Amino acid sequence: MSSSGPGSGRREEILAEFDATMRRDPSVDPGERVERVGSIVRVVGTRAWIAYSGLSETEAPAAVRAEVERAHAEGIELEWKLFAHDSPRTLALLLEENGFAPDPPETLMVLDLRASPEFGPPARDLVVERVSDPAGLERACDVSRKAFPSGQGWDLDEYLLRLGTPTFEVFAARVGNETVSAGRLELPVGRAFASLWGGGTAPEFRGRGIYRALVAARVALARARGYRYVTVDALATSRPILERVGFQPLVGVVGWVRGPGDPLPSRDENRSGGPGPTRTGTSSS
Repeated sequence: MSSSGPGSGRREEILAEFDATMRRDPSVDPGERVERVGSIVRVVGTRAWIAYSGLSETEAPAAVRAEVERAHAEGIELEWKLFAHDSPRTLALLLEENGFAPDPPETLMVLDLRASPEFGPPARDLVVERVSDPAGLERACDVSRKAFPSGQGWDLDEYLLRLGTPTFEVFAARVGNETVSAGRLELPVGRAFASLWGGGTAPEFRGRGIYRALVAARVALARARGYRYVTVDALATSRPILERVGFQPLVGVVGWVRGPGDPLPSRDENRSGGPGPTRTGTSSS
């Protein structure tokens, strides 16, 4: 892939494959299930998230309201992953009117693993390694709490359940005996796309190429496992680093979230058009 990015035709092909195999037919972990209602594809576990929807402008208001009422009745968090090419164009406003708060905007980026990205030399005295035991995972979770805003670090209990499974890997970077950065790699079965999540570095160790080395290690494993692409939902802070090593932007994405205790909006409160509350998310690369 060239530095100028894939052409519009190629970009559309990749997006179509991503939609078909990762959003319309999402891979789920033990304890999760996929539910379909019309064009909506919902993944449900301890929380719920809308992986895909292809709503018309006329059916969208009732569909969004139904999802909100369902999640509220079950007392679970609901996230609606809204991609810039999703329909209808009014969907973001409908989500806002129904009590969803947006995470910071991100960009879905992709690296074609047939390319040969140049990650540069590793940082001095840096060791990047796969995490294989609970103690290492706990250290990775600790550094994520340093890297991200308060309350936005990794959930140790959630990832303990997946440690050692074939679809999930955690990498940590250390300088000496100190873990300074960590990131996750998702490896869904039977898909062409692996993905990077949760990459973050402790503030005092930033600017040394550590994040880049963590990306390189995860990309290498995805290539070794036979994946064609690696994707990232990149925040503005990580996008320039990823572009320098060959990732290309595909489309904007925003996670819209309703908490389990958020009140149901009145049916008469719609079409306000006013700004909703904001919610701080974590870097997902």
